Order: sequence, then structure tokens, then C-alpha cells
Amino acid sequence: MSSYSLLHRIDSPSDLRRLERGELPALAAELRAFLIESVSRTGGHLSSNLGTVELSIALHYIFDTPDDRIVWDVGHQTYGHKVLTGRREAMARLRQFGGISGFPRRCESIYDTFGTAHSSTSISAALGMAVAARDRGESRRAIAVIGDGAMSAGMAFEALNNAGDTRDINLLVILNDNEMSISPPVGALTRILARMMSGRTYNAARRAGEKVLGVAPPMLDFARKVEEHVKGLITPGTLFEEFGFHYYGPIDGHDLDALIPTLQNLRKLKGPQFLHVITRKGQGYKLAEADPILYHGVSKFDHRAGIDAGKAGGKLTYTQVFGDWLCDIARQDDKVVGITPAMREGSGMVRFAQEFPDRYHDVGIAEQHALTFAAGLACEGFKPVVAIYSTFLQRAYDQLIHDIALQNLPVMFALDRAGLVGADGATHHGAFDLSFLLCIPNLVVMTPADENECRQMLYTAYVHDGPALVRYPRGGGMQVSPQSTMTALPVGKGEIRRSGKGIALLAFGSLLPNALGAADQLDATVANMRYAKPLDRTLIAELAATHDLLVTLEENAIIGGAGSEVARVLEELPQRPRLLRLGLPDRFIDHGDQAQLLESIGLDAEGITAAIREAVAIRS
Repeated sequence: MSSYSLLHRIDSPSDLRRLERGELPALAAELRAFLIESVSRTGGHLSSNLGTVELSIALHYIFDTPDDRIVWDVGHQTYGHKVLTGRREAMARLRQFGGISGFPRRCESIYDTFGTAHSSTSISAALGMAVAARDRGESRRAIAVIGDGAMSAGMAFEALNNAGDTRDINLLVILNDNEMSISPPVGALTRILARMMSGRTYNAARRAGEKVLGVAPPMLDFARKVEEHVKGLITPGTLFEEFGFHYYGPIDGHDLDALIPTLQNLRKLKGPQFLHVITRKGQGYKLAEADPILYHGVSKFDHRAGIDAGKAGGKLTYTQVFGDWLCDIARQDDKVVGITPAMREGSGMVRFAQEFPDRYHDVGIAEQHALTFAAGLACEGFKPVVAIYSTFLQRAYDQLIHDIALQNLPVMFALDRAGLVGADGATHHGAFDLSFLLCIPNLVVMTPADENECRQMLYTAYVHDGPALVRYPRGGGMQVSPQSTMTALPVGKGEIRRSGKGIALLAFGSLLPNALGAADQLDATVANMRYAKPLDRTLIAELAATHDLLVTLEENAIIGGAGSEVARVLEELPQRPRLLRLGLPDRFIDHGDQAQLLESIGLDAEGITAAIREAVAIRS
């Protein structure tokens, strides 16, 4: 990476602002090439970052960062921003244990003004910063960069509604729209319009007109309507104008000659401003342009040869088990419908979407809507299956309680990425779902320990007459081949996987292999609990009567998790052995390899063994 002559001169945005404007296209080319080479070595998000190269440069070139605040929605498009803000060399350890995050983090850099990774939060956060600046008498600006996908969420529109009615703020919302293609003629026209409409002449004329016509309110209202309808003919911004923003664009987000002067003009304006830019995922890397989904999140690969999409995927994953099961059950029952909040690929629903397009519903980044939509379907006799990540279910908690559980509706959940997910880190770890699920009445919560058990539990949830959830981790498990036949498991019943003496390990789901490894060293009993709710009280009572120490194991926050529920059961028993609860500690866990993270918090087989031996030694 020694050939990046311009990029190696940039250690902060102040260095960037010392460049001549004519040097910026060459810098963009270097930054794009650097990102392709760097991400191919570490893995990470590629397509989205290639699409924001010019925008990242233009923002830091025009605005006085970090005094001016930039909030990047989701944040999976901020690698260029990281490189330009002093983290170029740190990119070599991107998303690795002890390395920098793949998302903005306030503790990582003063240029990361707000931590993001879940979508649609940027406008709300930037509005808060803009109001704080106004109330302190500061002239700095707040800029929210939000994608068209994130704009589909209700929270984004809640923020627009609030912001458009908040006066005397310096807020710029940039819609990074990467779903539209833009031809040269259209691009040239919209560039001229954006520059004209963001310039002083247009806005001075608008203010003068308002002053003159203000003495005759009907005339002023008429003039505003005329302006609105004329702009509506040539721009798609009427909606945002109705929210109280001044809308500019759309402009080509890869054209620095459009971005730079437009941002220069917008920086001088007061009030809520809205800039619409058109970008392309994977821009400048033909392989990613051709297949931006394949290159969205990548593992290490040869960037010269590209990713072999037809290459075998390796070990069977829980996500694949779910995707296959969904197609199988849909063939048997035409009332089955699949729902995802914009996670078709991640949740394993690609084949279902292809084979059952009329029963596949991608509702966009709208988790709250996804659950209540499912509730409505369930009311009419359908069997909705909601495929959702653990970390995203957090966003629809009220709907889970109020719209589904309270009405005891037969909505089933395939809860993916439960536990530690790896390189995406704290924002994406499924660390809290057991803690917030187990207190909800009517809900059945299953924790499969292997791939076949996962398939059978999915079927169990399907036949259950009420809300049910199957919780499984990212990646694969014990590599137990799923049986083609589907059999419902007894609800609330666990099983003994290993018989031992003195110590009993009660494993909930993904930690069963580690429990078996520890039990071999300790000659302990291992119970595969299967259900976190309802618990197998009979099995717990039997283990309590025959063992001196019970150890609960869960890949969930130790506070309020399955171990806490086992403790409640033990309180009611006449024989109460000691209880050791092992799970995720009371802190946010950083990014890194999944196995490495489990080892770091003592949830690998060796760590579990050590914790138990320490507990036994303390007692003796």
C-alpha cells in the first residue's frame, strides 16, 4: 500500500482541506483503491463504502470537522471517513480483536460523533446536536447522512417531523440514495438545479419575495404553492419540503464538481436543509457494481480475482437450516408466510423469496411494523414466520408484547444471531434477548443445541398455538445433519446428554458443545435444557436432588437470563444445591472472532472448567 501518494499525506481532515480542489478526484481514486485492497485483506463491508468515497471526501473538505458534527446512519459506509480521520494504518486490523470497529464509535475517534450500527437514528441524533448548538449560541452545523433503506424506517420520519418544525437550527440531512441509476443528461441537469437552488441568489429571492408578499398573506400562500408545484415537476422533494426542509437535488454523489459547490452553498444556509445525492454501491470496482449484494459484507478474498459466488459455503449454518425448513413447510401449508425486515440474505430467505414470491414479505427496515403486520396475518388464519436478528428484535419490543403475546397469536420467530456474532461487535451481539423475552407471558422460547434440533424446534414452533421463538446463533453448531422428517418436541422438556457425578451443567443452546468439553474433564452431568421458557422444572428438581452444584450456561447476559430463572425454580425446592450461573458479563463485549470472544470471557470449555473448579475450591 505504498503507492498512495496523496492518501498518505492525509492524517486528518485538516490535511485534506489543504489540498487543491483539483487534486480531489485523484484522492478519491486512491481512497477507493485503498479500500478495495484493505477490505479484501480483513473482510468487512465493501459495496456500501465504495459508494461513499466522494461524499466522505466532500464532507470533510467543506465542513469544519470535528467541530461540525457528521452522523453516519448505520455506519457500515464509514471506512473512507475512518481513513480520512487518522485511522488509515489501523484499517489493517479492522473488525479484529483489539482492532478498530467496522462502525463509528465515540470512544474510537473525536470524528465519530455518534455511535451507530442500527439504522435510522442519524436524523434524531443530529437534530439533538443542532439544538444543543443553537442553545449554546454556537454556529456549528450537524449533518446526518442516511441511506434510502434507512429512510424507510418510521424513526427517520419521526425525526424529520420534529426537525422541520424546529427553528433556528443548522441541520443538513443528506439522503444517500443508491437505488437509482443516473444518466449523464439527468445528472447534468440536476447538478445545475441543485447549485442554483442552494445558491445565495435563489434563497435571497425567496426571502425577498416572502417579505414583499408577507403584507398580503393570500398572495404569499399562492406564491409558495406555485414554487412548490414547479419544483415538484423537476425534483422528488415535495415530501421533504412538506416536512419543513429546503430540498436540493438529486445530484450525482460521485461527481465532486457537483458535491463540492453544493455543500459550500448549503453550509451558508440556515434552517433544516435536505440534500438528495445519488450514489452507486460498489462504485469503481466492477465486480461489486455488478453484484453489490455479494460484495456487501465480505470475508477475506483476492480482490484481483474476485469472490467465487459458486464456491461451496463450507459448514452448514443455522441460517441455512432455517431457510431450508421454511421452504419445506411452505410446500406443506399454503398459509405459511415469511416476513423479514430487510434481511433476506442474512436471514436465509433467498430461496423462499424465489419459490414463494407471493408469500414473501420484505417490509423494509421496519421491525415494529413487521411484528404487527405478522399479528394481523395471524388474526386471519395465516401462519406468519418472522425471520429477525436478535439485536433487531429489540426495536420491536412493544409490538411483541402488546400486539402478539397479549393476544396469544400464533406468530413464530426465527431469531438469528443470538449470542456473540463476531466481527460486527457490540451493536450486533444478540446478548439480551433471553433477558427481555423470558418475562413475557404466553411466549415459548426454544434454544436448539444442534442443527437437527433447530429444524425440529422450528416445526414445534410452527404447530404451537401461540407465539413461539427459536433462538439460534450465527454460523454453525455441532454439524448434526438435519433429518428430513419433522417431529414436534415436547414443550418444556429437556434431556440428559451426559451422566456424571456431583456437578450438573445445564446448557441452553449454543454452549452445549463447550459444556460437554468441560464435563469430560470434570466427570459432570450435562443437561440440554432445550427450552428457556417454559423451563423443565421436573428435570431441574431431579438434578438438584442428585448433585451438589448446578451450573447454568447461556450465551446471553447473565443478568435476567435463563440462569436467573433456574434460580427461581430452585428457591421453591426443598433441596437446594449451590448454583453457579455462567453467561455474558455485565458489559458490552467488543468485536472479534466468535471463538476468541468466548475464550476471552471464559465461556469456552477451558474457561467453564476453570470457573467450576474455582467455585468448588472456594466452597471446600
